[in-house]
Amino acid sequence: MLYTNKNNDKIKNIKKLNQKKYRDRENLFLVEGEHLVLEAFKCGMIKELILEQDTVLPLNVETMYVTNDIINYISELDTPQNIMAVCNKIEEKEELGNRILILDGIQDPGNLGTIIRSAVAFNIDTIILSNDTVDLYNPKVVRATQGLMFHINIIRRDLLEIVPKLKEEKYKLLSTNVNHGKSLKTLEKNSKFAIIMGNEGNGVKEEISDLCDEFLYIDMNESCESLNVGVATSIILYELDK
Repeated sequence: MLYTNKNNDKIKNIKKLNQKKYRDRENLFLVEGEHLVLEAFKCGMIKELILEQDTVLPLNVETMYVTNDIINYISELDTPQNIMAVCNKIEEKEELGNRILILDGIQDPGNLGTIIRSAVAFNIDTIILSNDTVDLYNPKVVRATQGLMFHINIIRRDLLEIVPKLKEEKYKLLSTNVNHGKSLKTLEKNSKFAIIMGNEGNGVKEEISDLCDEFLYIDMNESCESLNVGVATSIILYELDK
């Protein structure tokens, strides 16, 4: 069946997935582009494949065909892709592992996407998002992860509840502090840790920072006052993985 009408209820409901409240209500989200769709398929996340008419992508999943006008209607990209998919949200795993990254109030979708890619690259087991961190399924976040969001456990929690529990479970709690931190170069490695990275402008909230066991900073040229949180997180995760 070829869908041609923007006013079709199914088409309108798919477009609504660009909004967080509908993603949350339906427990679904959109991915666009062949690479992301194939990554979602590998992980069994696709509920329905959306192809522009005459496009061929032989995946064994339910598939709907639409016109170019419908693709343009659904997509929020300046240059829409002819391959999309409606996906089920990723199931959270209860087992957190020994290597945890906690994100406190990250707001920029690009930063979150970059951090997720680095977390996969440097063998983090679980990412914990604070309740005020940008939505994991924001289309810009999804694109920025380049599909690596499907390859790591990501959960969302109240940090004031979960961080004390991690402390009780003997995770070494680390965060950044330029004035009172140890150089990253001298950090003693620990096999069971949680590194906390904070908001782009305000850093880690004081009540969370107060729970940390140790602070660190990245040595850099005096001409540079600070690094983008995505870059800083990537450097720290690289060092912790050595």
